[in-house]
Amino acid sequence: IVERGEVLAVLGPSGCGKSTLLRVLAGLEVPDAGRVTLDGVPVRAGHPELALVTQQPHLLPWRTVRGNVAFGGLFTVRDRRELARRTGELLARVGLQEVADWRPAGLSGGMAQRVALARALVRRPRVLLMDEPFSALDVTTRRTLGAEVRRLAREEGVAVVLVTHDVGEALGLADRVVVLSSRPARVVLERTNDDPASLREAILDALGSGRPALAAAPAGGGW
Repeated sequence: IVERGEVLAVLGPSGCGKSTLLRVLAGLEVPDAGRVTLDGVPVRAGHPELALVTQQPHLLPWRTVRGNVAFGGLFTVRDRRELARRTGELLARVGLQEVADWRPAGLSGGMAQRVALARALVRRPRVLLMDEPFSALDVTTRRTLGAEVRRLAREEGVAVVLVTHDVGEALGLADRVVVLSSRPARVVLERTNDDPASLREAILDALGSGRPALAAAPAGGGW
């Protein structure tokens, strides 16, 4: 269960199925057992109250920044005036109002990922699924976008599930952390982020053989 306004981080070794978990949560794959529900209703692919942000922004090159953001609500927000208002609001909140008429080719990686984030939020999803969305960005941009996600989760009341390899990122953004084992994946740690220092040690212990590589990151991982 992920509450509205909560950020849940999922960590685990490569290949354990973290991305597959997100696809199951999004209704894009069927789980071997159990089911995924939202308010007791099974989740299907294309659910209007779920949004997915991946490592690559996948922007439409022929659309402007504004057009790409609005595209996220094209099939779910029926009132076009409301969609235009919501698009403008999100562009301002992610700091892109001054480049609203640019094409994606003129954007930096961080700016493009901001567009992807705004596009995901334009339809007011209740759940935002994020698959290592900051992995290709520099530390400063990662920190800025991470803070933006955390702020928007609170203000919009969005439940966020963030898959990451970065312990520092998880500690800096999440209210709660889950660590998965290698395949067959199982939950080996689930804890709230009340004491980051203690939680960091618990995460590294839970990751077991992955500890040396992950421990090389500085405390807080630049966050």
